[in-house]
Amino acid sequence: MHNIPPMPDDAPALASMSTAYDPSDIEEKWYDYWEENGFFEADADSDAEPHVIMMPPPNVTGRLHIGHALQDSIQDALTRIHRMKGDETLWMPGLDHAGIATQNAVEENLREEEDKTRHDLGREAFMERVWAWKEE
Repeated sequence: MHNIPPMPDDAPALASMSTAYDPSDIEEKWYDYWEENGFFEADADSDAEPHVIMMPPPNVTGRLHIGHALQDSIQDALTRIHRMKGDETLWMPGLDHAGIATQNAVEENLREEEDKTRHDLGREAFMERVWAWKEE
């Protein structure tokens, strides 16, 4: 067993600590500074060593898992390390600009729940389904 010394008399009471982390307390103080100083941009004309991480598009199904947090944490750490080394860094979020993943998810849902295809619905009705699914 370890001998754990008692807390000093002037130590703050644990009950005074917040029970939940509120990122807005910290991020609001720093976000404008980061934006004004170009922390979210890379200079293509820089002589510094480039370091770029391209993120895949967001998970359209909305089913997040621990792998998402792990992947983003590792990418964040790597980007910060390279930035601190003076490299010209860019951490670029991916985009599903064409909506193909969304279309595939809606088509699969339509097939499983109604045994229909987008062609059975027609273009306008299918587009209504896509927008409705997106808003869920």
